[in-house]
Amino acid sequence: MTRKIDLPDIVPIFPLPGALLLPRARLPLHLFEPRYLAMLEDALKTPERLIGMIQPNKVPGRAGHGLQTIGCAGRVTQFSETEDGRYMITLAGVSRFRLLEEVEGFAPYRRARVSWTGFERDQGNEESDSAFNREAFLATLAQYFDAQDLQTDWDSLKEADDELLINSLSMLLGFEPEDKQALLEAPSLSTRRETLMTLIEFAMRGGDDEGVMQ
Repeated sequence: MTRKIDLPDIVPIFPLPGALLLPRARLPLHLFEPRYLAMLEDALKTPERLIGMIQPNKVPGRAGHGLQTIGCAGRVTQFSETEDGRYMITLAGVSRFRLLEEVEGFAPYRRARVSWTGFERDQGNEESDSAFNREAFLATLAQYFDAQDLQTDWDSLKEADDELLINSLSMLLGFEPEDKQALLEAPSLSTRRETLMTLIEFAMRGGDDEGVMQ
């Protein structure tokens, strides 16, 4: 059972192209810019220890640093400092959010007022996918890995629960930022699995997607 935490109205946000965090998943990050070191320091002072991951959204012909409307907040669960002052941290995905507006202030990093409405299930139990044909999915995935010259631990993939398998692949495979956003916004695990399969099949048909499995 996932432990629910109180969700604040304002969260620090970390715009990072291609970085995807999903509820109940874990995302390692490497922080070195002074503004993000300050963000981490401030987040650790709060009981929730939340950082909101969100994709930049450049609008052609419009100035400024646009953002997607939906992101995902993660709780800092691990952090370690390197000798030269950088930090390696791990975010545990808590809940998606809808960005309402950016908040001005004296912090060197960006902050936003957000709404958690519509994402209540994100703090619940793990999802399952009753329509998941695992054998067919893994067969297609093997073809994709061969085409992309990728390696992975197939025994671990075969044993992983539905949510862990689908979400881990969604986060780790190197799809384009707009594709990552589609995976984030999927309303259910089955929809995310269908989106993931579409992206994999598109890549095998000659799309430009490239994947890196770690």
